[in-house]
Amino acid sequence: LSRFDLLYLILDVPDEDNDRALAQHITYVHQHCEPPPLEFDVLDASLMRAFIAQARRTNPTVPRELADYITGCYVTMRQEEQAQEDTAFTYTTARTLLSILRMAQGLARLRLSDTVVQSDVDEALRLINVSKISLREESATKHVVDSISAIYTVIKDYSQKTGRADVRYDDVRPILLSKGFNQNQINQCLHEYEEINVWQVSHDRTRIRFVFAKQVVSR
Repeated sequence: LSRFDLLYLILDVPDEDNDRALAQHITYVHQHCEPPPLEFDVLDASLMRAFIAQARRTNPTVPRELADYITGCYVTMRQEEQAQEDTAFTYTTARTLLSILRMAQGLARLRLSDTVVQSDVDEALRLINVSKISLREESATKHVVDSISAIYTVIKDYSQKTGRADVRYDDVRPILLSKGFNQNQINQCLHEYEEINVWQVSHDRTRIRFVFAKQVVSR
């Protein structure tokens, strides 16, 4: 199984809205011998074939300045996994690093780009983390804390762990991305908690400083 880049556990969990939509779709196909009309325009098959052929000819490379970022993210993943008690389902190895590189290159191909950029790496990390979450039994049965609160908790815990109330954004961002959060969620969390005066974000968005610094660090 370690040869697969991503593993997703898909459970058939009862959901009224999804179950109703699926039943209506199947009933329609059974009655009319064709799928229901779509609410969007379908791309032409010849266009898709041409795009895929062009993407296959693209061979993206990882620039030297991005190599250190990828290395740091991999080391962070290993350290966090070591600190976790439950590591029975997945284990981060050198194959995981290769998976990150392959998916980042694949995402660059989708853009028909010859160069991998940081957003490609971040998305690869997010996909890996989401796949790991799906393999944990509790993720299918327990309520998941909303993403904004979860991001705040990660940043607060990092502040407590380092003993610093002034947190560098570049230090916590790879940790958040490796946990499956995307950039929009991170930005929303920074904005919402700054609005209620929990922390202050520098104008250049490089530092996050807790307003009640002593309380956060000492807890």
